[in-house]
Amino acid sequence: MVVETTRDNVCVNHIIGQKTENFIVEGDSIIPDIKPDIINAINTNGTICVYKKEINEGKIKIDGSIDTYIMYLADDENNSVRGLNVNLDFSQVIEMEKAMPDMNLETNLKIKSMECKVINGRKVNIKAFVEASVKVTSKEDIDIINNVNLKGIQMLNENLNINSMIGRGETRVYAKDTLVIDNIDNLSEIMKADLRISNKDVKISYNKILAKADLNVRLLYLTDDNRINSVEATVPVMGFIDMPDVSEDNICDTKYEIKNLVIKPNNVEEHSIYVEAEIEISCEVYKVQEINIIQDLYSPKTNVTFTQKQVNIIQKIETMQSTYNIREKQVVPEIGGNKIYDVATSVDIKKQTILNDRVLFEGELTLNYIYSSNNGVETKQTSIPFTYNMDFAGINQNSKVETSVDIGMQDFVITDNGTIDVKVDIIFNLSVTKNAKINIIDDIVEDENRSMCTCSLVVYYVKSGDTLWKIAKKFGSTVEEIARINGIENENKLNVAQQLFIPRYNG
Repeated sequence: MVVETTRDNVCVNHIIGQKTENFIVEGDSIIPDIKPDIINAINTNGTICVYKKEINEGKIKIDGSIDTYIMYLADDENNSVRGLNVNLDFSQVIEMEKAMPDMNLETNLKIKSMECKVINGRKVNIKAFVEASVKVTSKEDIDIINNVNLKGIQMLNENLNINSMIGRGETRVYAKDTLVIDNIDNLSEIMKADLRISNKDVKISYNKILAKADLNVRLLYLTDDNRINSVEATVPVMGFIDMPDVSEDNICDTKYEIKNLVIKPNNVEEHSIYVEAEIEISCEVYKVQEINIIQDLYSPKTNVTFTQKQVNIIQKIETMQSTYNIREKQVVPEIGGNKIYDVATSVDIKKQTILNDRVLFEGELTLNYIYSSNNGVETKQTSIPFTYNMDFAGINQNSKVETSVDIGMQDFVITDNGTIDVKVDIIFNLSVTKNAKINIIDDIVEDENRSMCTCSLVVYYVKSGDTLWKIAKKFGSTVEEIARINGIENENKLNVAQQLFIPRYNG
């Protein structure tokens, strides 16, 4: 006879697969007829846009493009500096054995480096070295028995706090702005574009998640009279994601991804540049849920059998953000007192060591200066090694840690003696997940024809590995009765060879 039970429902988000792969996006580009020949590339940079991503059976496919800007030395009478804008399309397939179409996909693509090789005066080859981190997850609803409706049933319980998934949602928003340049500047062309998302935050109210961030835009441009200037702006990013039953104490894991990008100079008379970025905001929401897990059970009166299955759960998710401030003075003889047009920054984490209650990062901040010189415009790359201890209470060597790094405030000032005051904030975003494997009891069946021990009392001597639960189950008694008869105050403390009187259950 099947035993009647009551159950808790838990939504579990399983990690099916997670990996990081590097690939190269490559393409040739012809210099437009209206532009002069190229002698060499001074600087190449780009922004990744992900058009589409999907899971096929055992494969992940990502389609997108890299919006690339090349600053180059022109083959003309003045050896002037010019700019070239190229879109490099790509379609990348990543193998993942257990991935299926109905699962969730999370991607993070970043450009590690770019290079531009001159094939001839009218043609260049561009390569982008891309790092792709992908994670596939699957949501599953699990029923966990929390009580058994059978008289005299003995249950070994454990209360456990876990992170149960409420849901996942996404929205697409447009961050738009018109960047006004100096009135004296008649814009000729854009030479470099840097975009980054910072100051990410979420607010929860009325079954909605408000996701907020800043899109930081910096453009380097050329004027009609061959001057190089820059303009920058902070564009607000905001989107609402519907999420029934969400509350302020829930955990929101939010991601941002640029899907499309438009950078277009307006009419010369307007002295401005239009910028529009289509951004996808996705969010997974978890709640802390206390569940009562029955680890074992038996009946002293009847024969009770059950099956068990093992389930992987997310026991705890914690997120933390910390900022490391780099404040350094650099001497770069090549730059001296010349004008700095732009500094591109990137962070490379060489080593991440997880210790008790902290994470040790060893890395390098790379600075790529674009500056004026007697030869026109040149670049110089420098690096600043760093070590940073980030406190994180409760973390240890067994914790599963995901790290992402953003660049916050950055400022570079040349002092009177030619030293460069470098101020850069590196923002570390950590997500720590504690996973657990639990055994869930299911399919409980009662057989009333159990043969019972007729002894009213058994004398037993404790053996190594015994617990009161094991002894009570073996002899059809109860933990409470054995403890009462033998005057045991601490049910978890037994001594080997200790004599116990085991009473028969009479409940």
